[in-house]
Amino acid sequence: MPTALIFGASGGIGRALVERLAADGWTVGAVSRHPGDLAGLTDHRYEADVTDAFAVSQAVYAAAQELPPVDLWIYAAGDILASPVAEMEPAAWARILGANLTGAYLTTQQSLPLLAERAHLVYLGAYSERLQLPGMSAYAAAKAGLEAFAAALAKEQRKHRVTVVRPGAVATPLWEKVPLRLPRTALAPAELAQRVLDAYHAGVTGTLDL
Repeated sequence: MPTALIFGASGGIGRALVERLAADGWTVGAVSRHPGDLAGLTDHRYEADVTDAFAVSQAVYAAAQELPPVDLWIYAAGDILASPVAEMEPAAWARILGANLTGAYLTTQQSLPLLAERAHLVYLGAYSERLQLPGMSAYAAAKAGLEAFAAALAKEQRKHRVTVVRPGAVATPLWEKVPLRLPRTALAPAELAQRVLDAYHAGVTGTLDL
């Protein structure tokens, strides 16, 4: 039975991933700020804010005591903000960079010892070049940085597979934070979760545009 570890597990995409993998018989470790929201889906729930280095280390330590080596590792945490540069508070910039980029670094670094010999790391990215829009500077910068981070990591950790999944739009509550209309072509979280699992089985690496 394969094992997955998911960060940002109680968000719209994260929860869909937990549900999909659990339904397929995986052992699923779920890290979230609200692990109680995942009761009934997995017994392996851990609390952490991905931007808090100590909380991440504690969650990963707890996971290491319970989980077999991790075959599929997923970073599904994130946040979004619509604010012009001239009006954006430094704390808001830090929050978006923290959730989308710094958290990826912290969770990856702490999780490396837990990975199986040929693990697959998946990061939920975005079409960063299409996000270069008024008010989207923080989110666009964070997602572009995430791609660069993952590309460098892939060269450091050659025994593992690394993929950045870039969905065009996903129908989650995150869209309510920005003044953008959800496209009719937006993916449902469950559909995205299935495509992530398909990418794992197919051994897809690099960037995967959906």
